[in-house]
Amino acid sequence: MSNTAIESLREALKVSPDNIPLRLHLAKTLQQHQLLEEAQEEYEIVLQYNQSLEARQGLAIIAYKLTNYSKAIVILENLLDEGNNDLDTHLFYTRSLLKSGDDAQAMEAYKTLLEHHPDFSEKELDEKFRMAAPDGNADFLFDDDDEEYFDDYEETDVFIEKPEMDFSHVGGMDEVKKEIDLKIVQPLLHPEIYKAYGKKIGGGILLYGPPGCGKTYIARATAGQINAKFISVSLNDILDMWIGSSEKNLHHIFETARDNTPCVLFIDEIDALGASRSDMKQSAGKNIINQFLQELDGINQNNEGLLILGATNMPWHLDTAFRRPGRFDRILFVPPPDTAAREAIFDLKLKEKPTDAIDSKQLAKKSPEYSGADIEAAIDIAVESKLEEAINSGVPQSLKTKDILKAIKKHKPSTKEWFVTAKNFALYANESGLYDNILEYLKIKK
Repeated sequence: MSNTAIESLREALKVSPDNIPLRLHLAKTLQQHQLLEEAQEEYEIVLQYNQSLEARQGLAIIAYKLTNYSKAIVILENLLDEGNNDLDTHLFYTRSLLKSGDDAQAMEAYKTLLEHHPDFSEKELDEKFRMAAPDGNADFLFDDDDEEYFDDYEETDVFIEKPEMDFSHVGGMDEVKKEIDLKIVQPLLHPEIYKAYGKKIGGGILLYGPPGCGKTYIARATAGQINAKFISVSLNDILDMWIGSSEKNLHHIFETARDNTPCVLFIDEIDALGASRSDMKQSAGKNIINQFLQELDGINQNNEGLLILGATNMPWHLDTAFRRPGRFDRILFVPPPDTAAREAIFDLKLKEKPTDAIDSKQLAKKSPEYSGADIEAAIDIAVESKLEEAINSGVPQSLKTKDILKAIKKHKPSTKEWFVTAKNFALYANESGLYDNILEYLKIKK
């Protein structure tokens, strides 16, 4: 619309100054032409007659564009309190909070916006709150002197259990159990001896090896061995799409574990959480690692009696800072279960299934390199082969040794692929001898 048209609207209002729809039309036209102060005057006149939603929203947007963010926030807050959930109201409220420097409140406003408009996306807001924090921004890194950072945090539940199993329930894995006994079990049984040598009761052990080989199982058995509480944490319990929330989740989990000592805190997929900072381009990811290291150190918190077990399939991706003394200073290789362990796993997995004189010793011998997950997969294949027969007869058919042996021939061990990668690291990136156990398992001479 041209300036001539704007003048025509002004002339019409001189004749009919109480025509609110006409004045509102003029205000919006002026706003479209970036005549913001003139549009503001017209909106304010409209509001003298009634509290028009369009007028108030227009005033707020103009206040934002004129960098009067506090005024925009007041108007938009009132609109939201009245139940107005249109996109512009939420969007300019979020933008105004962000521009005014209230990052935390802006993030909450953006979350609310997405609840009402889940398909919305804006690069600036996403990069700020969902993808990457600005370089050097440590606003969301917890500081021990900044406890109020967690005051408004809505804590997520942390499941605590008291395992009834112990090392006697774990077949094989003798070397792993021995190391855990020395690092974790004995200090709790003989605290005075360890303290005499200045050794803390607690600390961390990193378990690594192919997936499905019992890292979670041995961690749970460790808690049962020392009659401690057990908290198992996965990435989903920690990582959050919102900047800062992951650090809060991590702190809350550690605090819960500290409040329930003696406690074994088991963190799975730790390589994804503690990936090398040199590989990270986003400072948000680096903040999570720094938070993690701070919790492990327990400088201003007492980690006495807190036993941390981490599990990873890819230790070569873990930041070297995690391997410093007092953190994960014991790194244990968890190989695929040996023959005795495979026999025990077959017995366990078949316990609740209809079977007929299963020779688990033979099954164990015929499944070298199988992980616990592979054993379960082979049993599932055998079960599927029996289902059709069972459905036709109407009676469950018993699994026989030959059924599972046939399934073993079909299912290739999943550990093979892992060892291809691990072998390369053990041969060519093993200056400290960290992966010597892999070479020993593969019977490769250094």
